[in-house]
Amino acid sequence: MKTNLKRMRWIRLAAFAVSIISLSIALPACTNTTEEITEAGSTTVQPLAEKFAEAFKATHPDITITIQGGGSSVGVKSVAEGIVDIGAASREIKPDEPALVKHLIAKDGIAVIVHPSNEISDIDKEQVRDIFSGKITNWSEVGGPDEQITVVAREEGSGTRSAFEEMVMDEELVTNTAILQSSNGAIRTTVVNDPNSIGFLSMGYVDSATKALSINDVPCTIGTALAGTYPIVRPLYFLTATEPAGLVKEFLDFCTGPEGQAIVESEGYIPVQ
Repeated sequence: MKTNLKRMRWIRLAAFAVSIISLSIALPACTNTTEEITEAGSTTVQPLAEKFAEAFKATHPDITITIQGGGSSVGVKSVAEGIVDIGAASREIKPDEPALVKHLIAKDGIAVIVHPSNEISDIDKEQVRDIFSGKITNWSEVGGPDEQITVVAREEGSGTRSAFEEMVMDEELVTNTAILQSSNGAIRTTVVNDPNSIGFLSMGYVDSATKALSINDVPCTIGTALAGTYPIVRPLYFLTATEPAGLVKEFLDFCTGPEGQAIVESEGYIPVQ
């Protein structure tokens, strides 16, 4: 009799345990419901993306938006592999890269910058190519002082470098004596600290510590870029692996809509609307 009672108790306990397990499977887990958007890629796009995120969160306080740099190639690779929701590129997608959905968020002029003390203010596009390829090595060859030119360029994989090579270099290679930097900010810092240097960076990074050269007598300004007269302008993209949905779509719509495009203009980039 005692044996039967014990057996019945064990059966009831087992049945109760099974019911608890089933219930835990059926019910959704009690986790943090905060939604998150992750973005990585172009350092040109990064400060703009941070401004987008800040403004979007003002009306969506319960979400988290993580913005990272790394370069355009990192943006393409990361979104293609599902590491981030959105990639950022400051160039076109290359034929050997994954097919991604492009979202044009802005356009950007590439400024050719020198130290403010440099007496050169205007330069031909061909002279820019010859300087960065190493054919011209002294400022006196373009009407400047008798000083060796320090060439400063972005590293391989940079969207800014890819766009610069495509629009300026015309199959010529950047000289192997160039100082290579990993970001627009690093280019600017190097030029600020070397009176004989020349570099290229996003127009949005130009400040009073540097001087942007006119190209072919056209000043490097948002106005000339919008008018189509400044010759070095490239697209800025957000990238998704597929057509976006949900919160990601809402964020992208914000960036390409009137509010987002107002941020584009205020940050020194070129609106697409």
